[in-house]
Amino acid sequence: MVKRLVLVLGDQLSDTLSALREADKSEDIVVMAEVAEETDYVDHHPKKIALIFAAMRKFGAALEKDGWTVRYTQLDDTENAGSIVGELLRRAEETGAEEVLVTEPGEWRLIDKLRHAPIKTRILSDDRFIASHAEFESWAKDRKALRMEYFYRDMRRKTGLMMDGDDPAGDKWNYDHDNRKPAPDEVDASGPMQFTPDETVEEVLDLVEARFGDRFGDLRPFHYATDQGQARRALSHFVKHALPRFGDYQDAMMEGQAWLYHSILSPYINIGLLDPVEVCRAVEDAWKAGDVPINAAEGFIRQIIGWREYIRGIYFLEGPEYAQRNALGHDRALPAFFWGGETRMNCVSQAVSQTREHGYAHHIQRLMVTGNFALLSGLDPQELQAWYMASYIDAFEWVMSANVIGMSQFADGGVVGSKPYVSSGNYIDRMSDYCKGCAYSVKDKTGENACPFNLLYWHFLDRHRDRFEENGRMGNMYRTWDRMDEDRRKTVLDEAEVWLKRLDAGETV
Repeated sequence: MVKRLVLVLGDQLSDTLSALREADKSEDIVVMAEVAEETDYVDHHPKKIALIFAAMRKFGAALEKDGWTVRYTQLDDTENAGSIVGELLRRAEETGAEEVLVTEPGEWRLIDKLRHAPIKTRILSDDRFIASHAEFESWAKDRKALRMEYFYRDMRRKTGLMMDGDDPAGDKWNYDHDNRKPAPDEVDASGPMQFTPDETVEEVLDLVEARFGDRFGDLRPFHYATDQGQARRALSHFVKHALPRFGDYQDAMMEGQAWLYHSILSPYINIGLLDPVEVCRAVEDAWKAGDVPINAAEGFIRQIIGWREYIRGIYFLEGPEYAQRNALGHDRALPAFFWGGETRMNCVSQAVSQTREHGYAHHIQRLMVTGNFALLSGLDPQELQAWYMASYIDAFEWVMSANVIGMSQFADGGVVGSKPYVSSGNYIDRMSDYCKGCAYSVKDKTGENACPFNLLYWHFLDRHRDRFEENGRMGNMYRTWDRMDEDRRKTVLDEAEVWLKRLDAGETV
């Protein structure tokens, strides 16, 4: 029998991986490698690199303990080839292997490299996801609009999660109207379970600090789970302590409260330490036991089997060029305050500083603060996606493209969203306590102290009127704008232009 190499990537740390199931433990050789090509295609947050490397090392050790032969390359190994394909060729020469088995990567970039590798490579489907590519394509075929809600219902039916026969539990598919409460006066959850770094993690932290210590993002303190056992403990902790109020406050934002009632499980799911259906079953069980209200359980499950599956489906359906779309023609450079520079906008400052510290911000901070600002001010969507890829510990291209290019920036022209997600400062004021600590006044619509979101909101609508005026969900916005006094409209647009010029000049805004 010809020896084969079994490539296991850093986001494929799952016992049930299709490549491992296909392989022969007694003959085939597992290859795992920490390589510069993967750490450097964007400047990943140091915590993200540390999480993946530490989890990879522990997973490789677990495979060896289970009887696999593992060839593991650390980043600072002198023989490191510097790329995934390079490491495969090096190991093939060492072992005489003539074929590679690999589960499909989650990025077109790496799929292309493996398809063109100078060694026979079999790319197997990644069946850790609920919907296969063929299933998503079948669902999408002949639909005028690819809206997540209808796909989500099919995923509920397929998994049986929170179903009563053919009907949704509680007779409703969606309890989102119950999940929009503003920031509470106080948070009575302590946040996600934190883990003290062991010897393996400390070795990785030292390596990352030496190699990537000058990148955007704080490496220490590091408290994330790095193996399956820890990740499952983090899941149990969330279900018991935070899930009961997750639904109510999932859209809320508070100063000094990075976690609120969020799970912080996405990094573990995305690198394979937790199975998405396993996570959803734990949430469903808590609801069935009466420990969790239905709006919390349904809202959480929708994020995983609905939104997570949907954005992956869009990424692979639309193809490699999807991430390069720019339907609105936005080209403004990313301001320095996205990398920690000074800004007078407290909401943006809070979201960025939290991102720098934890490699994490929840979905509303990403969509309605940094994403909303980027869309209103016309930032280049590819630069923005690169920032999200670099900044977040759960970021992979299949995750980020439909979220940033589609949902956040409308750069795909409406594949994901039926309208752009833009708002004035009123939304942020309603859902957070950020505005009361801001140098700008959210109540001021014009003038020196006017909230920039207020000015830029109308500026965005005005400059894209030809595209959005006939959009049924945006008609009221344009009617409100048209009812304003002409001088008022001119003042708003003029002040927005002045503000944008200051932004372009690199002034503190």
